[in-house]
Amino acid sequence: MDHALIPIADKIDAGRRLSLEDGRTLFATGDLWSLGQLADRVRRRLHGDVTYYNINRHLNYSNLCALSCQFCSFYRKPGQPGEYQYSLEQIAAEAAQAAANGATEIHIVGGLHPYLPFSYYTDMLRAIRQSAPTLHIKAFTAVEIVHLARISKRPRDLEAVLTDLQTAGLGSLPGGGAEVFDDRVHDQAFKGKIRSDQWLAVHETAHRLGLMTNATILYGHIESIEDRLHHLLLLRAAQDRALAANLPARFQTVIPLPFIPDDSALGRLPGPTGLDDIRMLAVSRLMLDNFAHVKAFWIMQTLPFSQLSLSFGVDDIDGTVVWYDITKVAGASTHQEVGVRELRMAIRQAGFQPVERDTLYRRVIRHGPNWRVDDPTPAPGSEVGV
Repeated sequence: MDHALIPIADKIDAGRRLSLEDGRTLFATGDLWSLGQLADRVRRRLHGDVTYYNINRHLNYSNLCALSCQFCSFYRKPGQPGEYQYSLEQIAAEAAQAAANGATEIHIVGGLHPYLPFSYYTDMLRAIRQSAPTLHIKAFTAVEIVHLARISKRPRDLEAVLTDLQTAGLGSLPGGGAEVFDDRVHDQAFKGKIRSDQWLAVHETAHRLGLMTNATILYGHIESIEDRLHHLLLLRAAQDRALAANLPARFQTVIPLPFIPDDSALGRLPGPTGLDDIRMLAVSRLMLDNFAHVKAFWIMQTLPFSQLSLSFGVDDIDGTVVWYDITKVAGASTHQEVGVRELRMAIRQAGFQPVERDTLYRRVIRHGPNWRVDDPTPAPGSEVGV
């Protein structure tokens, strides 16, 4: 083991929190194998050899967006080729089909549509709830929530906006839109998007209302290692506040997302290497000691890489997905689906035990398309012993 990692290993064995300087060491070490062993040690302490997956369906309701983020090749402006928008009838039909195929979750995000009224989003949730009452609805990034607050003419009342969405059927929030919590990166790569204080305010408001949420970091573009660590420490501090206040909900998982150039305005950049990807996942597991889960999103990291990541701190490889239009590995189509058999086989081949979960990380007992949760009311945060 790299001698610089030995005091960090001692801290990990003692259950002590790692510092900013420890994080710098983790990113600097050339001993990637020992780094992975440390992350795996924490992962097994929390979850043993269990690896989670779910049966889900992604839905991107529109690619029309008021923003023009440089890292994004998903958005379109009105009148541009390739623009689209789902009708409520189409969304309800997609949800019904997902439920009929056994999905437990529908994951919905889209662009900041310049013209749709707030009622479109509440009507969307109600339509899904009516057509597929068993589906958990995980929808709308913090960026979208702030946009919805603006178009509903309540820009300073996030609680009212989230309450309206929750009443209509919203079950939890995804973690997208965080990108990197740094003003320099923000102004250069995604100017006009909400900053870290607004992103965190949305999630903390959701936690107070009992909505579980996820968190992300988009790395491998113009950010620095210090920016990555600052981002992780802000997430850790926000989780500390939720735990200290004994809020009814909190962050469930972190999903480090690699920047994929595609044909975006930052397409000149190479994006992160596989070694950078595996290091980022391991460091996230070690620095975010109050997060229960670390997810490798196979759509952006490939299924074989996600298999490898299970030995570097990851305990979740997401789900069946079916359709994903925001970003994709070069050559992949928007129809990106992995069957349950393939997911379970990938987990077993990596030496782990596959466990189907629902959105709230409750174990699923399944009989074909019919399913139920093993324990409908687990204690929030029990996965991390808090």
